Formats: sequence, C-alpha cells, structure tokens
Amino acid sequence: MNAGRLILVSAPSGAGKTSLVKAALEQDPQLAVSVSHTTRERRDTEQDGVNYYFVSHAQFDAMVAQQAFLEHAKVFDQQYGTAKAEVERLTEQGKDVILEIDWQGADQVRAAIPEAVSIFILPPSLATLQQRLERRGQNSATSMARRLAEARVEMAQATRYEYLVVNDHFDTAVADLLAVCRAVRLRTTGQLANNPTIQAILSEA
Repeated sequence: MNAGRLILVSAPSGAGKTSLVKAALEQDPQLAVSVSHTTRERRDTEQDGVNYYFVSHAQFDAMVAQQAFLEHAKVFDQQYGTAKAEVERLTEQGKDVILEIDWQGADQVRAAIPEAVSIFILPPSLATLQQRLERRGQNSATSMARRLAEARVEMAQATRYEYLVVNDHFDTAVADLLAVCRAVRLRTTGQLANNPTIQAILSEA
C-alpha cells in the first residue's frame, strides 16, 4: 500500500479552517485528519477521540517527556500536540493526513518532515474575521481583543506557506483546498516512489 502524505493546514481562529477541513474530508475519502491532544476543556458539542484527545496537563507533559509528539505548542494558555503514533497509523493506511495546527506547530513539522505540504487559510478581511468570532458568542471583550491580536500575528506567517486559500465563499474555498490535496498526489517524487503504473510506464520508455 502506498504511504500517505502529510498536509499542514493553519489559520487564525474564526477563519473557518475546521469547517473547510470537515467538508474536504466528506468529499475525498483518501483524506484523513489527525486527532490532536489538548489540555483545554471539552465543549458540550465535542467528543473525546473525535474532535480532540482531551488530557490533563500532567498527561500532556508526560507525553512531551516521552517525545511522543510530532509537534506541540501552547495556544491561549492551553497545550496542543500531534502524536507521532496517530499520524503513522493513518499514513500507513495510505491516507493523506491533514494536521490542523498553528504556525508554530507547522514549523516543527516542517523541520522534521520537509516534504510536508503547507496550506494557510485566510479570512477575506480582519473585519469579517471579527464578525465570525462575535457570532460564536463565546468571547468576552478582553478575549475578543486577544484573539484578534493573535490573528494578526498568525496572518503575518501566511507567506511562509506553500498555498494560500481565502475563505470568502465557502464552496470555492473547499474546492481550492481539495485542489491542493489532489495536486500533492501528482507530484513526480511521490508517484515515482509509490505508483506502480507510473513506474511501469516509465520503465518501458
């Protein structure tokens, strides 16, 4: 079975990253998302092992000590990390694995796995981003200001990513995300290593 590829997707909070990835997963069965570990509280709509693996700070620190994470970072006083075992399990099944991570985590993964593909999701404007955050109704004025300040920091990293997708019209943004994922599969290096049909064709040339 061909090994899957690693696709990093980052975005500021409120840009619609999670919704876009969910829609992409529904349309492309070869895609999978790596479920991250986090120390933050589980929301009522979330399930452990589906949205995140919810762990204590002590459990998270123990995993860090065991070098169990491909990447990990602290965001808004909570810790998030991608377990190596989770990624390996999915790629060994031939899945192209999406990691929903911040720019700091993306830097760690790129350092360890240079061939990982990186995509940054942008909102159409900072004003639109603020409106989306306000519609959630989960942020105080202080929290909102903090999230917008953090969004500016995150968006400043966007040019370091290989692909940029603007989430203005949702369906178009999903199509753009899927287009990148499919293009990754057509890379020469990957097909030479993993595609028997390509190997056979070129051996006859």
